[in-house]
Amino acid sequence: MKLLTAVLVLLTASYGPGQSASSDDCTRTAHMQVYSNATFIEEAGDVVGYDLALNPGRDSTTDALLYVYEGAPNMDGIRLTGRVTGKRLVLEGKWIENLVEYPSKKELVQTHFVRIAGTVDSAAFRGTMSIEGLVTPAAIRLKHVDHIWLCRQKPPR
Repeated sequence: MKLLTAVLVLLTASYGPGQSASSDDCTRTAHMQVYSNATFIEEAGDVVGYDLALNPGRDSTTDALLYVYEGAPNMDGIRLTGRVTGKRLVLEGKWIENLVEYPSKKELVQTHFVRIAGTVDSAAFRGTMSIEGLVTPAAIRLKHVDHIWLCRQKPPR
């Protein structure tokens, strides 16, 4: 019975091309400007990269959702807020990550400060991103796409 439970946990925790975001995520991001470098690595069955969904406000403020893909994606976007001045964009927020430590199954909560800064236009976002404790400030380039990776209708080829 323990083996069956372990297999079920692994199956529900894994992420493959047949899975997708909840309809809420797809609906929420459908009207947003989405930039991505997310790629499916067929040999490993993993998705790697980032999606950034921007929701420009009426003034110089903006809200955004950042999706992090490192094998299994964080299914809920990380909420960021910031400012847009011309083409210059600065976003900040906190990623509260709920983890389970194995084999003890101890639940852990980690908070990471996220900062994204750069330029954005109709074709791409170019800038830097840092996620405290995970990603030191690094250059990033995301191209404009129609939707977040999790809302793809077809599996990658």
